[in-house]
Amino acid sequence: MAGASTSVFPYWELSFDADGDPDGRRRDRLLAGAAGRGVRDLLVFAHGWNNDRALATRLCGRFFAPVPGLVPNARVGYVCLLWPSMRFADEPVPDLPLSTTGGPVRPPALDKDTRHALQEVFPGRDVMVEQVARMLEARSPEEGELEEFRWVVRLLVELVPPGPQALFAADTVGPGGSAGEPRMFTAPAAEVCAEFARAVAAHGPPPGELRGLSLPDPWEGARELLRQATYYAMKRRAGTVGERGLGPLLGRLAQAAPGVRVHLVGHSFGARLVSFALRGLPEGVRTVKSVTLLQGAFSHYAFADRLPHDPRAEGVLRGRQHRVDGPLVCSHSRYDASLGTFYPLASRLAGDDRAAAPAGAGRGSGDRWGALGYDGVRAVPGTRACTLTEAVRGGLPHSGCVNVDAAAVVRRGGPPGGAHSDVLHAELARLVLAAGRVR
Repeated sequence: MAGASTSVFPYWELSFDADGDPDGRRRDRLLAGAAGRGVRDLLVFAHGWNNDRALATRLCGRFFAPVPGLVPNARVGYVCLLWPSMRFADEPVPDLPLSTTGGPVRPPALDKDTRHALQEVFPGRDVMVEQVARMLEARSPEEGELEEFRWVVRLLVELVPPGPQALFAADTVGPGGSAGEPRMFTAPAAEVCAEFARAVAAHGPPPGELRGLSLPDPWEGARELLRQATYYAMKRRAGTVGERGLGPLLGRLAQAAPGVRVHLVGHSFGARLVSFALRGLPEGVRTVKSVTLLQGAFSHYAFADRLPHDPRAEGVLRGRQHRVDGPLVCSHSRYDASLGTFYPLASRLAGDDRAAAPAGAGRGSGDRWGALGYDGVRAVPGTRACTLTEAVRGGLPHSGCVNVDAAAVVRRGGPPGGAHSDVLHAELARLVLAAGRVR
């Protein structure tokens, strides 16, 4: 049935916990409904780091809304995939105004909504959340306070064993094995916070910035450390939910409704989620007819045969694009500041490339630490490239990786994310339909 925030039908919601275990009732409703409602093409949308269910369903509903008018004769079904992710409440989403309950706060303090979101996404750690909030409010000049702040953040986001999530942090693999503890947690806290503060200052003041504040402020960097440490945890979750949750479920769907053509769509870490679902897809299942990655927040080398800076290493999803019976389409935009500025810096500080970092990394260092949503798939032979206009006019191949420059529409948004969340466009819905050849 149609959801409260959607106008499309038939519509289902899937939800998974942090370890990839599904809500059984919602799963069963989808399996029965897809088979019984005559659906031919099933669009599955995975949101990014929005942890609020109402916001995630609004995002899905707004993205799906143009589809019936674009393909009025198609038998389309719609799925909103919900997973326990995290979004800072001060990050703007173009065309999707957010209500807040906390009111303006003096940066870098945490607003009430963000504190609540952290408590929801890291249950049982309320004391740590409140301690982090107090320290950001106090912004002590003592250098030791930054070390203590970083220690509390590390405790907040660390995994509680046992659990599978530790297996899903990496985007690349090589002879070096695990990257170990992220450098953002091991280098001197003052150095890490200063580096993040410079990136914040270079990109522009965060939302609610008070005029006259001196930048860079190391506590602005500390707040960004919290943001990036949280995103690092969400990155693990996205891979876990994709491979352990969505992938096997798609196998069951193929058995229950073998005639249904599945089209996976993911925004931000949702793009990582649907990509990792290809690793969890049972052998022989060919019902995934397209994958569209909207501003994917993971390494542009994730699908690589080998890494240009280390030929012994490869992408963790190497060859998985061949599990798609159609194209794997990656939208990217140079206006995505979240992926163009902060993703490379955070990836370097997380040690994602398993190598020593050169001086001056950040914007422009994307060859090693770049994201799919900023400059597309890299180091995959045969990858095609086109503009968004060319893609929706029939310029997509029938298989393989395709980089689609979406900067013509993905271009709006304030700091710190820039255009990262500017994905509610009919042109991008057209891209999904073109990738899946939905008519």
